[in-house]
Amino acid sequence: MNETHLYRNKRKTTQLLLISAAFCLLLFIILLYSIGLFDGVFKAKPTIFSAGVLLVLLILLIVNLLSLRDKSAQIVLSEKCFLGKTTPLAKAFGQGEWKDVKSIDLEKVGGDTMIIVTLENPVKYKDRLPSLLWKMAYQESAQELNIMYSASTIDLEPSALHQLFLSYWNKQK
Repeated sequence: MNETHLYRNKRKTTQLLLISAAFCLLLFIILLYSIGLFDGVFKAKPTIFSAGVLLVLLILLIVNLLSLRDKSAQIVLSEKCFLGKTTPLAKAFGQGEWKDVKSIDLEKVGGDTMIIVTLENPVKYKDRLPSLLWKMAYQESAQELNIMYSASTIDLEPSALHQLFLSYWNKQK
């Protein structure tokens, strides 16, 4: 168990992209209805809302489609460090060291179950994250940095990924 590489699960990724595409289609139909295509009545608020959300979802869908070409490991765990690309925060964060880990938790966040790695010594990692992501990850009251990893696109279930993270961390204690 020197190093573990976890790769993208094509079936899970395709399923997520199809669900996103279905939401885009639904929002497009709402947009068409809101501009009055079906009943001739223009509705401003639903038009603005559906167009805005549709635009954001389409951008995310295109970005995810482009990321399918990336064949590299989504999560890499080694005896010294960990690295992941399953969330924008984890991707921007880059490589973390096990010696700085305070805890590893499994939490439901929105519609996904995340592995949250809590790091002590956040100053060491401050320059890695843009300010918006830093504000999301840094808990000022506890002086901790929380980095989230998702199992939604890889071959493992969240509980198995959590156990894998814990096994590597426990080897370094």
